[in-house]
Amino acid sequence: MGNVYRFVEPVVLLLLKKKGRSYGYDLSSDLQDFALTDAEIERAALYRTLRQLEGNGNVRSEWETDKAGPARRVYRLTAKGERHLEEWATVLDNLSKSMARFVKDTRATLRK
Repeated sequence: MGNVYRFVEPVVLLLLKKKGRSYGYDLSSDLQDFALTDAEIERAALYRTLRQLEGNGNVRSEWETDKAGPARRVYRLTAKGERHLEEWATVLDNLSKSMARFVKDTRATLRK
């Protein structure tokens, strides 16, 4: 299977929408439950995606230092990030329909 890196982004956006705010380790534990492919999502891809989303204004982060233990970066979705998640939902819906047509056509062709 080809590079599926870009499909990490909608999963991260969805998890942040569901959780409200979260830190990387917590997000990484839920990634596979929402993965769009069978490929394992590596933790490095998660952090790379979070940095990219923050750079684009879709996610904001801040250091949480008021809890016991080491400081950790907490992420939350911005309004722009919610709009981007909606865009992903549209793109993935269209892709899903295209893939279903492809599979149906392929199976019909193979039966001939």
